[in-house]
Amino acid sequence: MRVDAHAHVIPQAYVDAIPAPGGNLPKPPVVSAEGLLEMMDRYASDAAVISTGPPGAFFGDQARANEIARLANELITAAVRGNPDKLAGLATLPLPDVDAALAELAYALDVMELDGVLLLSHVAGTYLGDPAWEALYAELDRRAAYVFLHPTVPAAGVPLAHPVWLYEFPFDTTRALANLIYSGTLERYPNIRWQIAHLGGATTVLAHRIASLADREPEKADAAPAGALEYLSRLYYDTGLANHELPYRAATMLAPADHIVFGTDWPYLRLPDTPGEPAPGLAFLDGRERAALDAGNIRALVPRFAAKEVS
Repeated sequence: MRVDAHAHVIPQAYVDAIPAPGGNLPKPPVVSAEGLLEMMDRYASDAAVISTGPPGAFFGDQARANEIARLANELITAAVRGNPDKLAGLATLPLPDVDAALAELAYALDVMELDGVLLLSHVAGTYLGDPAWEALYAELDRRAAYVFLHPTVPAAGVPLAHPVWLYEFPFDTTRALANLIYSGTLERYPNIRWQIAHLGGATTVLAHRIASLADREPEKADAAPAGALEYLSRLYYDTGLANHELPYRAATMLAPADHIVFGTDWPYLRLPDTPGEPAPGLAFLDGRERAALDAGNIRALVPRFAAKEVS
């Protein structure tokens, strides 16, 4: 069995509803559930966790953000309900308004019965870990929610003409993780089950540098008494756009191997021309390790996929 823990379904109605996001990020491509399922059949994937991904819902207009988040969640829910054995869905929340986000969270998880939520690295310059969203973290913790952290265009903008996904996305993931650590959010809310996109972006190679704040400026690390490396080791990481030995080995030096889950980041990756294996860069893994990466480890985030594996 293989579960793709990082895939996007981006329906036409959602693309039509959002304005151009700016910041060197074009509108996302249209990706139907049917298109994803065709890719899964071609590349031997049995199930996938889907979200719309960036740019999210907020474009300077909170009322519109509420509408776009609900539309995105209705579309993701429709895809999941049409393919309940193959798809799990993550909700979009209309941040930065916390009350609106809490209301949509309850509706998405309790009424739509989605499997978790997508949170971007920041919304309108408010990064994950900011105390303005404390009530949201508390509710996610109370629910022991599955939360997928995905980067977006950095709040400070893009200084060079390179596409934003080339390195700014991995850097923004790292920025959000550092803020989650040193704001004390990961200390106060340990029950949230975080999945970090792209094997944590630049975090793995910068992990010890991030941790060094406790030695160099300890007063800034008081809210993270366990130490940055410990908090990072508790998170889950997907291999989307990072299906190669170098980032995988680095990630498993930071977190246990059972906290690494397979992902493609469809439709943004280049798949092999030959059907079957979607990630030939992972050929170095032995059969047991690959089986755990492909399906065993995701059970901690999407428990209902465990029943599918058994059946």
